[in-house]
Amino acid sequence: MSLMRAKEYLKKYCMEERILEFDVSSATVKDAAIAVGCREEEIAKTLSFIVDGRSVLIVAAGDCKIDNSKYKAEFSAKAKMIPFDQVESRIGHAVGGVCPFGINEGVEVYLDVSLKRFSHIYPACGSSNSAIKMTLSELELTSNYQKWIDVCKIIE
Repeated sequence: MSLMRAKEYLKKYCMEERILEFDVSSATVKDAAIAVGCREEEIAKTLSFIVDGRSVLIVAAGDCKIDNSKYKAEFSAKAKMIPFDQVESRIGHAVGGVCPFGINEGVEVYLDVSLKRFSHIYPACGSSNSAIKMTLSELELTSNYQKWIDVCKIIE
């Protein structure tokens, strides 16, 4: 179970008890914001891509989408999301619960600068009904990220 995998991973940072579990879905940004009780932009959504055969996660603010020209400049490739039916096997979490915690070995994690507007954000925790409130410093600590990137734009 992906939630247990994320919990086990976050245990080494003494954060497993901070995971929120909901009786309702938090699989979409809108659903997660309602479940958490925050603004949609404070949800840290984790997007899954294939770059030259590698699995890549980009954690971005909930009110953003990938800007194709910025993405191409960063990765020297066109943005190609991992097909729905391959996300769990490639990342370690199913769609709706994808997060940077307890992922498969070799998956690269990048943090988008769109998150830097917030003191706290809410990423999922491996299931479609979970989240955790954390600071950006805590996200940096726990996500094993490669670097901060700028590949998103705010959805108008």
